[in-house]
Amino acid sequence: MQDPIERFQAMLARATAVDRAMLPEPTAMALGTVGTDGQPAVRIVLLKAVDERGFVFYTNLDSRKGNELRSHPLAALCFHWQVLEEQVRVEGRVERVSDEEADAYFASRPRGSQLGAWASLQSEPVVEPGDLERRLEEVTRRFAGADVPRPPHWSGLRVVPSRIEFWHNQPSRLHVRHRYDREGEGWRISTLYP
Repeated sequence: MQDPIERFQAMLARATAVDRAMLPEPTAMALGTVGTDGQPAVRIVLLKAVDERGFVFYTNLDSRKGNELRSHPLAALCFHWQVLEEQVRVEGRVERVSDEEADAYFASRPRGSQLGAWASLQSEPVVEPGDLERRLEEVTRRFAGADVPRPPHWSGLRVVPSRIEFWHNQPSRLHVRHRYDREGEGWRISTLYP
């Protein structure tokens, strides 16, 4: 397939169709970033959208990952669907989604998650036990009887891919690997040794 985004979307559809007991969260992806000190960090986040522009996830922009991506706006993603024996790796630059996209997604979240986005000082130390609960009580009172707006420190980030690699397990470790490298408006496809 010439278009790696279409190929990825077809793979994600297959992963999503798998019984949840075997693959509980098909949109889970490892996100790799680099700190200002050069230290790499990896965590699992959830893919919330993918199209020809890239791969979108949402976060507190003041979190560790938000700060790392602000100072070094390059990231790597890895989807691993063990039950399908497939993996997809993505590398590219990171940009913020539009306020309209972030507002629409935030409005679709459960109210508890919306309140949590206001209450949590993501990645900061909890100074005293119960601080998070107190902050949650405060924002719950603040927005009682009203819609919860998107916090200014919370938005979506899009990984705009420059490279996408597809891996499929094969016997004797003779795995199939196809790498797509962006060239202008198109993609150069390479088959890699396993």
